[in-house]
Amino acid sequence: MIRVKGLKNVVCIGLALGMLVYAVPRIDIGGGMTAETVFGVVWMAFALMIVASHLHELLGVDEETKRELAKVRRMKRWQMEQMVRGKRKMLQMRK
Repeated sequence: MIRVKGLKNVVCIGLALGMLVYAVPRIDIGGGMTAETVFGVVWMAFALMIVASHLHELLGVDEETKRELAKVRRMKRWQMEQMVRGKRKMLQMRK
């Protein structure tokens, strides 16, 4: 079952790809360095970045990093708690 977060990403990817499919044939990018060409290229680049960012989130590339950061936050919270309680011994995190 796709989570709600995953469903949102799938819908956004579909919308962005739909915009690209609709707009790319209508954008004139073969006319040299005109304002219209620059706009079309920049617009397509932004649309592709939107697709890439949603794919990145959907595939969970950052999951390991998020877990590691949560682990560091828990350790820092524990160390602060130990310091407040008067226990001066601080543990070093292993890599």
